[in-house]
Amino acid sequence: MTATFILQELLSVANPEKASFLQRFFKTGKGQYAEGDLFLGLVVPLTRSIAKANKNTPLSEIELLIQSKYHEARLCALLILVEQFKKATEPKRGVLYDFYLNHVNHINNWDLVDISCPYIVGNYLLDKDRSRLYELAESKHLWSQRIAVVSTIAFIRKGEFLDTFALAGKLLNHEHDLMHKAIGWMLREVGKKDRAALTDFLERNASLMPRTSLRYAIEHYPETDRKAFLSVKQIKNK
Repeated sequence: MTATFILQELLSVANPEKASFLQRFFKTGKGQYAEGDLFLGLVVPLTRSIAKANKNTPLSEIELLIQSKYHEARLCALLILVEQFKKATEPKRGVLYDFYLNHVNHINNWDLVDISCPYIVGNYLLDKDRSRLYELAESKHLWSQRIAVVSTIAFIRKGEFLDTFALAGKLLNHEHDLMHKAIGWMLREVGKKDRAALTDFLERNASLMPRTSLRYAIEHYPETDRKAFLSVKQIKNK
């Protein structure tokens, strides 16, 4: 199981027409957030099946794969890491966690972040010190910041919201729409578990939040409540 073999598998099922669409969808044009990224045109389930078939690939080969110029090759590398993390011993989980964070420069699009960080970073930190998330949030690196926020979904699933709220507060005025969406998404997930906790956060912060974050966060509220929070935002902006 080598990076070369896996890449050949990915190339063998490449779809140029789909690749052209994905390069537009994932904003690969000049000046966009994924400028220059190259796609093979694979759907995620197909990439996932290739990852599962090669889940015992050694880290030395995963390292080569995660450095590929092809988006789906990096995605496949991350999916292999997720598969390995599921079955790993605690010491091996630490190795995979460190490997992941040592390669954040190659985890360079929102789908790559979202499909991997909750299952590696989030799950690893469930019973550990979480200060590394705050370091990532302060890094000024968009994808590291998104990893910090989206990883907290692992905590939310366990009924723990403090880090989500703290990181959301720290990054509330981030300039990038991809962070507005990530923050709103995580807040919405909190609301699924504990509406009162989310409401308390929103009552203190709704007027300060980007509109996108607020809309995501209140998606499951009754219409009257949504209008009330949005009106607070509008009043603040006048």
